[in-house]
Amino acid sequence: MSNHASEHARHWRLDPEIVFLNHGSFGACPAAVLDEQTRIRDELEREPLTFLDRELRDRLAVAREALAEFIGADSDDVAFVTNATSGVNAVLRSLKFEPGDELLLSNHEYNACRNALYYVAERWGAKPVVFDIPFPLAGEDDVIEAALGKVTPRTRLLLIDHITSPTALVLPVKRLVDEMQVRGIDTLVDGAHAPGMLPLNLKELGAAYYTGNCHKWLCTPKGSAFLHVRPDRKRLIKPTVISHGYNMLVPEEMRYRVEFDWTGTADPSPWLCIPKAIEFLSSLYPDGMAGHIRRNRELAIAARKYLMQRFEIPAPAPESMLGSMASLPMPDNILGSPEGMPWKDWMFEALYHRFKIEVIVTPWPAAPERKLRICAQAYNSMRQYEVLADARSEERRVGKECR
Repeated sequence: MSNHASEHARHWRLDPEIVFLNHGSFGACPAAVLDEQTRIRDELEREPLTFLDRELRDRLAVAREALAEFIGADSDDVAFVTNATSGVNAVLRSLKFEPGDELLLSNHEYNACRNALYYVAERWGAKPVVFDIPFPLAGEDDVIEAALGKVTPRTRLLLIDHITSPTALVLPVKRLVDEMQVRGIDTLVDGAHAPGMLPLNLKELGAAYYTGNCHKWLCTPKGSAFLHVRPDRKRLIKPTVISHGYNMLVPEEMRYRVEFDWTGTADPSPWLCIPKAIEFLSSLYPDGMAGHIRRNRELAIAARKYLMQRFEIPAPAPESMLGSMASLPMPDNILGSPEGMPWKDWMFEALYHRFKIEVIVTPWPAAPERKLRICAQAYNSMRQYEVLADARSEERRVGKECR
């Protein structure tokens, strides 16, 4: 069976039997980057003490410089974490709040980070305040109006996705950061999907806190992410694990990243592969990373347009709010979710087991509504979305016969 992948699929080790349209969940690492990780791990195991005790700080500095240039940041403001959820937790669990303080978040917020905010709010006696972003929506103003409509004199922090997970919307974070800033409110941006999907300039963005994954759209090994903290806020933020860096004799401007660099013995190879991943993705198209990002976005838009036509679905969001993912409401819920599938939809499993298609279909915001989320990475082709549409049509036919 062919999975109809693009010519660039040869650079990945994905199962050739699977039509893989779900890069956004956990990413997928190219062979060249995996080979680099193996080389680094072999070097580490040949002389662990030299690697971890004598050389690691300098090696991390090189990786951090490459990442900082890529995301438009100063390297001293960038710390490595294992995933964006860890970055969100580090910020939320470092800050102090008063009873009655309000912590603002949207109804599209990723569940893990929502849980972190609710945990911290409960601990301090603060109040989570949710603003509803409609989906479908007309445009960015819907987001801005919804957020500002919930701001009060007690609002202390906004937690916001740069790109929403369930609905794949690129939110107007620069506008939100600026609106909150003039009101004296800091913003924590959960940019889990942004690095490698969108051009970033974190100095221009100006958010107090920004965390993003490298192992999703930047295609590094799993466990590679960063936390960027604006210089005037760095003294507030500590890693969730306190270790040797806490009392290390270093200049104060270095303390933030030194504390994050070593939180205990772990495999640093995912972070050290960041320069290789940037180099590899930049090599796929003549105009480098800009061409890679543009091609993925164009494919996602074309695939969404095709699926909307096939399923007779109106556009739920403008193209201006799309990156390399797109989400569509799925009408005509044929069979209902069987017991034992509280969040992974029956259609999600049916498409995988019957048709070997890996794509997210999930109830959101709650059953029976369903959202189909597609992703576009260099290894995907337009033909794969046609296969998805054919499979979905077959599922509808079988479902009607079952009824």
